[in-house]
Amino acid sequence: MKQNRITNIEAISLYVPLKEKIDAPISIPHASVLADTIFSGYRTTLVRIQTEFGIEGVGECMVRLAPTATRDIIRDIAPMLIGRDVLDREALWELMYGTMMNRGHSRGFYTEAMSGLDIAIWDAAAKTLDVPLYKLVGGRHHEKLRAYASSIRFRDMDLVLAQARDYKTRGFKAIKIKIGRNLERPELDIDFVRAIREDVGDEMKLMVDANCAYGEDIGTALRVGRAMQDLDIYWFEEPLSPDNIDGNAALAAALDINIALGEADFMMYGAREFIAKKAVDIFQPNISRTGGITEARRIAALLQANHIPYAPHTGSCSAVCLAATLQFSVALPHFLMFEYMQSDWSKNQPNPLRHDLLKQPVEIFEDGFMVVPERPGIGVELNEDIVDNWRVA
Repeated sequence: MKQNRITNIEAISLYVPLKEKIDAPISIPHASVLADTIFSGYRTTLVRIQTEFGIEGVGECMVRLAPTATRDIIRDIAPMLIGRDVLDREALWELMYGTMMNRGHSRGFYTEAMSGLDIAIWDAAAKTLDVPLYKLVGGRHHEKLRAYASSIRFRDMDLVLAQARDYKTRGFKAIKIKIGRNLERPELDIDFVRAIREDVGDEMKLMVDANCAYGEDIGTALRVGRAMQDLDIYWFEEPLSPDNIDGNAALAAALDINIALGEADFMMYGAREFIAKKAVDIFQPNISRTGGITEARRIAALLQANHIPYAPHTGSCSAVCLAATLQFSVALPHFLMFEYMQSDWSKNQPNPLRHDLLKQPVEIFEDGFMVVPERPGIGVELNEDIVDNWRVA
């Protein structure tokens, strides 16, 4: 096949401000001070690549702050990709990574910018061959993807129990619960999870996510973890600080419950350290943060070699990340469960970057499973009205 060279790269930052101030919907340090900064609105940076054959590739950079940071990084490195073949996917990734690797920027904003570019390159490559992206990754290993409802957040108990019952009625077989806000009284979190367990019954698979709330406090994390395993909780997600590898290893050794990591420390070398220290039982990379599909493939191979399941993180991303994650996940033999987000940060203002960004939906849920579309690439076409409405100048 002839080369299909990149002719143009566009980075688009989107920001949807929340109309009402909200409390932090997850556990974060200094929540009373930081919530207004972190949770002021929905953000993302999209990437569009055009090729000489008239093909468009689309990707997403995970954004939690300053969407224009990833946009401007992409604008700086885009010229070195112009004229290169989208089928040279891993070679292009190494070119991007090499630009800043020895300058101390091998994580964070730079890698998130790379992620969006890499996904767009893979999308264009799959469209060049007129196949769904999963065909390039390894083929379809699953007819459908088992999914869990994410997440039950910190709200009044009556609302929480009604939400859990609704998930059960809709066919979910697994639900994730946020914990970690009550650091001074962890028994409140334990009682919170116990009430949900008693309401939905023993057949529902439940997971808890602390979002690193317990920091360096291994004692409290151990106490909570023991209570969670008594409630038959399937995994304990990010109990400690992401760089506390030894602490997570100590928890994994002391507890029977699975320790799930990979959202906050997510590159291949971080995964290698977690595995070497026996600190992780389930790994959760986000494809729009971890370096895109190229790096996610390497992480997936590392996990498979160590018999560790892959449970992708999606979080409050846009629909583009969701589409890419579905395509990637269906090609993994050791895929575990798909994080199907059910609650936006604001219960009064749904996220249009997830719900309205695409002309055709990619989130198709049937009786506990996600259906993966068969369209070429990651299978998305952007709604230009939404893009134009929320574009940051």
